Parts: sequence; structure tokens; C-alpha cells
Amino acid sequence: MRLIALAGLPGTGKSTLARALAARLDAPLLDKDAVRAALFRAEELEHSAAQDDLVMACIHRVVEFLARQGRARAVVLDGRTYSRRAQVEALRALAERLGTPLALIECTAAPEVARARLAHDVAHAAHPAANRTPELHERLRRAAEPIEGPKLVLATDAEPPEALLARALAFVDAS
Repeated sequence: MRLIALAGLPGTGKSTLARALAARLDAPLLDKDAVRAALFRAEELEHSAAQDDLVMACIHRVVEFLARQGRARAVVLDGRTYSRRAQVEALRALAERLGTPLALIECTAAPEVARARLAHDVAHAAHPAANRTPELHERLRRAAEPIEGPKLVLATDAEPPEALLARALAFVDAS
């Protein structure tokens, strides 16, 4: 099984690429925001670090289950920024525990592009995370730690989606 994780700040195109990868690979897509919405009622949604960590722990357990079952050739993870060193370390530890390759893909976009995407999503209620705003992007950008180690960086505002998908698939195949 291959483990594919999308990283990047809000509005950088992680979810768009994650959906395309999951569809092309016929792989389960484990989206942090969708899992959170399934676990908690609307009034219980906090979008806190503690709730994020709990949801990601659940997702990691699902990945472990799928690996043991041996039926998924790949699993795609979406929704976490991986902007903290400990988040990346936990992801790499999961892949190591499972003895599976990790393809970590970091999506980037110019701040003004990401902010415009987020403002559009807020105006159209196009994303399940209500806290996903231009202000959140800026706060996370200021606090972000660089992702160390092997990864593919894709500037989602510099290439068409088909080219980004092709580059991501080539990276996954090489991982």
C-alpha cells in the first residue's frame, strides 16, 4: 500500500489535488474535515488543535486498518496542513510502522491566490470547515515550520490541474 499525504496551507489546492489523485488511483480519500463532520455534531465542531489531533489519530487508525486488510493499493490523506514538525514526524512514523512508502506532496500558492480561493469558498459555503478563512491562512503561514525531508512541492497557481496531477502521479510512482 502507498500512503499519499497532501500538505499545505488552506487555499493552496490540497483538496482539489487529493480528490483527483484518489479518483485516478481508485484509492480511499481520508479528508480531515469530512471525518471531523462525521464524528461531531455541528455545535461540537471546534476546529481546535486538540480536535484536529483527535481526528488525525482516527484517520491514522483507519490507514492502519486498511493496510492490515491489504485491499487498498493506496490511501490519500487530505486536510492537514502539516505545518508543524510534529505533524510530519507522526505521518512519517505511521508510514514506517506500516512499512509503506510515503509520498508527501506540499501544495503552495501565492498568498493572494490562496486568500482569493478562501474568500470565494467562504462566500459560497463551499467547504465544510467554517474556520477556513483568509485570516486562518495568514495565521498559519506566520507560524508554519518548513517540511523537512523527501517531498514534492507543487505550485498550484503555476500549472494547469492536469499537469499538477501528472507530476503528482509520477512522484507517487517513484516513491
